[in-house]
Amino acid sequence: MSGWRPEGESYRSPDYATEYHAENTAGQSPAVNAGGDLIDRTDDWYRQTRHDQQALWYPDIPADEAPEARAIRRAAYAEAVEATSYLPPISAGFLDPVSLQHLIPPRRGQVQGPGTRPDEVGVSVESKAPAAAKTSVSRASRVMAMGTMASRVTGMIRGSLLVAALGTASLSDSFTVGNNLPNIVYGIVIGGAVNAIFVPQLVRAMKDDDDAGQAFINRLLTMTIVVVGAITALAVALAPQLVTLYAPSAHGTDRQVTIMFARYCLPQIFFYGLSVMLGQILNAKDSYGPIMWTPVLANVVQIAAIGSYLWVVGSVSNTTATITGGEELLVGVGSTLGIVLQALTLVPYLRGVGVSFRPRFDWRGTGLGRSVTLAKWTLATVAVTTVVGWAVTAMATSMGNKPRFSQAGVGYAAYSNALTLWIMPQSVVTVSIITALLPRMSRFAQAGDKRAVGDSISYGLRSTGILIVPASFALLAFGQQIVSFLFGHGNVTPTQSHNLGYMLMAFSLGLIPYSAFFVMLRGFYAYEDTKTPFILALWIGIANAALAYLSYLLLGNTQWAVAGMCAAYSISYLIGLIVTATRLHTLVGSFDGRRVTRVHVKLCVAAGLAAAISGPVGIAITDLRGAGTIGALSGLAAGGPIFAVVFFAAARKLRVRELDSALGAVRARLAH
Repeated sequence: MSGWRPEGESYRSPDYATEYHAENTAGQSPAVNAGGDLIDRTDDWYRQTRHDQQALWYPDIPADEAPEARAIRRAAYAEAVEATSYLPPISAGFLDPVSLQHLIPPRRGQVQGPGTRPDEVGVSVESKAPAAAKTSVSRASRVMAMGTMASRVTGMIRGSLLVAALGTASLSDSFTVGNNLPNIVYGIVIGGAVNAIFVPQLVRAMKDDDDAGQAFINRLLTMTIVVVGAITALAVALAPQLVTLYAPSAHGTDRQVTIMFARYCLPQIFFYGLSVMLGQILNAKDSYGPIMWTPVLANVVQIAAIGSYLWVVGSVSNTTATITGGEELLVGVGSTLGIVLQALTLVPYLRGVGVSFRPRFDWRGTGLGRSVTLAKWTLATVAVTTVVGWAVTAMATSMGNKPRFSQAGVGYAAYSNALTLWIMPQSVVTVSIITALLPRMSRFAQAGDKRAVGDSISYGLRSTGILIVPASFALLAFGQQIVSFLFGHGNVTPTQSHNLGYMLMAFSLGLIPYSAFFVMLRGFYAYEDTKTPFILALWIGIANAALAYLSYLLLGNTQWAVAGMCAAYSISYLIGLIVTATRLHTLVGSFDGRRVTRVHVKLCVAAGLAAAISGPVGIAITDLRGAGTIGALSGLAAGGPIFAVVFFAAARKLRVRELDSALGAVRARLAH
């Protein structure tokens, strides 16, 4: 079946991107619009075609109600894009910030999100359409957009202050390991299970149960409190052993300080689990605002704690040997307090959506056992990612704990900060576009239309490439200036800033295969194939661990070992991309591989030329103005516009039609 294409027009029409981007996006967040407008445009095309397509996409909705259904589905899409944004990023040394999102496959039938009809998420069209009109989908989107943006801005401020307070040397390594241990334990024991097991059960119970899922919600919250509480208590008791596992090279004061930070931070496990469960319940009840804004509260509390620490220590540059117990308490408990408030602030909203919690311990017969079986490959993928993350973390921490490098900023904290910066374009661009395409791909897979699935993948690869490719080369050209501007102040020395910048540059070009892998992986999930993603994760994990270990062996006596581990991460995804493309071609046939490759080669040539010309300009201006924030900002201000002009000129000369379409959309938007 290929009837989804409008009559007389190919899906691959170069005008598609222009039409898609030119949609009215007022009041919406970029992430929501990137996929939401795609949904709207595809619906407009669809309604012009045969009547049998109406039966496929809206089997229970008359044609004249399609716009109303669209509004409901767009709200569901907004939920899918933004639902996980409130979680603090899981340290990429263990699980990268988006790993849990791209590991969770869609499900056919009654699941939550844009892959289902409105009545399949526990909301009937007849009962909820008037409510949707009253509450205004656009208003809800604006609330989510503002909350998401505020969370990202305050999160960046928090990260910048933390580096200024602790630097990127051994003290920062100790806090990073201790503060990330809750994320590790959460990711291993709970994180994969939440989306893969509990959410589908929750949505099914809300739709099918006579009490609209109230009993199941009570059981789920009771189980969360009891089980996660027990896991948290055990983790706190085993803090020294966990530190030994993830920082085996830490000794003396380094080890003692890491253990104290771990004990202060490990209680976050309980509140992470509670926050996620409460957030998913509110999502399922169509209450999106609270979970968009509570992370802002967490960030503000943590900013206050870090600011208090800076006020207490003044200009003193602490180390693990000089930091006091009170200062450890201030930073560690302040971090945990933010997560506590993030979770507890959601509690009052439960009653507002009609949930009255009463503990229930009758957990048998809930069907969770079958869901665990179905999700085994997803959970196995999380396990592989975690094991590889442990290996890299141990090696990076070992480098930071070597006496000759203890103040050089070449340990795990620097690795983690570099990867957090590197992943941002992926989180903003690729996730939003592919979240919109995935429900379509799932429907095409069900209908046996492999060509449409391949076309969707092709569009996803090309549309993300026009932003991801220049972003990756910009990180390569201006990595030093970006790091110096964001982190080059406080207790960060020029040497530490430079080493962190080199790590970001080593990561930079890996963003291209990483993003493409992310897109291609959706092809397997469209067919509900979770085993192949596990095999691919295994390939990537083995390559990453092996190359990182090789870097540790060959460069362990230099400051470049961790930068080599960053490059190993990028190379491992290039290897994974090759394997993924081969397997995907076997599954769906053609996905325009030659065309996609041609577009990416042209984009790389244009972006590479731009980086080669603008990079030296940025370096020269930075050197002229001197090291520090002002010099870095001057370098970015001088080199950035040159990069943009050269890239766009070269791309147009190379006839990258996707970029021309995007520019046309911008011009059309400005004309209005």
